[in-house]
Amino acid sequence: MSFPEVAETEADGETARIYAALRAAAGIPVVNLIWRHFAALPGVLPWAWATVRPVAGSALLAEGIARLEAAALGAGGAAAVALPVLPVLPDEALAVVEIYNRGNCTNLQLLTALRRVLAGEAAGGGSPPEAAPPPPPLPPTPAMPRLEALEPAVRAQVRNLAALHGAAVAAAVPSLYRHLALWPELLAPLHAACAALMADGTLPRGRDALLAEAQALSGRMLPALRPPAAFPAEQRQAVLAALDTFAGQLIAEMAVLGLLLRAAGRQG
Repeated sequence: MSFPEVAETEADGETARIYAALRAAAGIPVVNLIWRHFAALPGVLPWAWATVRPVAGSALLAEGIARLEAAALGAGGAAAVALPVLPVLPDEALAVVEIYNRGNCTNLQLLTALRRVLAGEAAGGGSPPEAAPPPPPLPPTPAMPRLEALEPAVRAQVRNLAALHGAAVAAAVPSLYRHLALWPELLAPLHAACAALMADGTLPRGRDALLAEAQALSGRMLPALRPPAAFPAEQRQAVLAALDTFAGQLIAEMAVLGLLLRAAGRQG
């Protein structure tokens, strides 16, 4: 399936206000793809944000980020296996990776909880969670290029990276890969490293560890969620399919990759 989106530069009105709230809640200068996709589905973005807003900026969410990072690097000795094969990125590219690391670990929790609500699990009825200090904002980076604006050879490399995650999610080109296209010389070694990490099981093990951790973390969030009564029913299948793709696989895989790239940069 395809994943249409509303780019940040094209957002206005309520969409722009929610985008600003998402950036502030995570302390990052970008809005991740799943939220941009929700904005392209009438009525979905306001419903989804209203549902998870009570836990955005909470101590539960902050604690979960730390737990997900530990799970990603501890799964099957992932860090020890992966570091030798990963390229060491320049500082500017590592700053971009760090933005997506925080966004992925935030969104994996929120979207797993949202997925459970749409699957029919009970939500609400609990007290608001304890607030956490706002996360320190990460600095802005050069804007992510549009896929169609890339040189054909670079666009093909970005699509090849996305294809490593399987045909079912190939249409959802991860924003991190698009952003790293600003450094096209990194794409070939990154592809070789990702292919190796998929083949030896490092990324799948890390993904499965993160999905299990996110399931546990989201269970603690459900009582605090406040889903509005009026969900746009005609969008149900599209939203569930997107959540299966993103919260069920892709975000976890990208989180593992990004955290391993961070570790490789620190050792480089």
